[in-house]
Amino acid sequence: MSGQDTFDHALNAIAAGRIVVIAGDRLRGGDIDLMVAARHVTPEAVNFMARHGRGLICLAVTPERAARLGLTLVNPGTARQTGRPFARSIEAASGVSTGISAADRAHTVAVAIAENASAADIHSPGHVFPLIAQAGGVLVRPSAVEASIDLARMAGAGDAAVICSIMRDDGEMARIDDIGDLVEEHGLAIANIGILIARLEAERV
Repeated sequence: MSGQDTFDHALNAIAAGRIVVIAGDRLRGGDIDLMVAARHVTPEAVNFMARHGRGLICLAVTPERAARLGLTLVNPGTARQTGRPFARSIEAASGVSTGISAADRAHTVAVAIAENASAADIHSPGHVFPLIAQAGGVLVRPSAVEASIDLARMAGAGDAAVICSIMRDDGEMARIDDIGDLVEEHGLAIANIGILIARLEAERV
């Protein structure tokens, strides 16, 4: 498939609630991420990310949603960020046990993205790591955080996403050439941030 066809395949997968790979993060040296729209997250999706991604499982949210949840950046600005704009970790205020299981983390995500969710619905610290995207998305900040939200929106799958960076078996961060077997085995579609940016820029013309 061409790059455009591959991208469209990824959008269809996101709309259907499947996990995709995000590639092309310009702020994290080529790190790649697993992504699923937050509205479609399941314990099985969280478990897949924990098993095959191995990085932190994070919830990417808009600034507006972060404000409703009472979340702010741990390190405002960019000087002390790691390429991930972290807020404090969260847990659902009810309906979880230890919080770390795949089911508990999926529940926490569901609570956090509920239409009327507020700060009263979550506790901190927890086992889900919110990331606060910049307003303007990838056209302002070309990273997987903003891309995941833009992709969810473009796929008609809400405005929040769960992402997890992918590590190799040796513990180093994976690059797209490292995950051919994973992509093939699980039929993962790949969404490239460069194509996403081009699409969004074309829509503005």
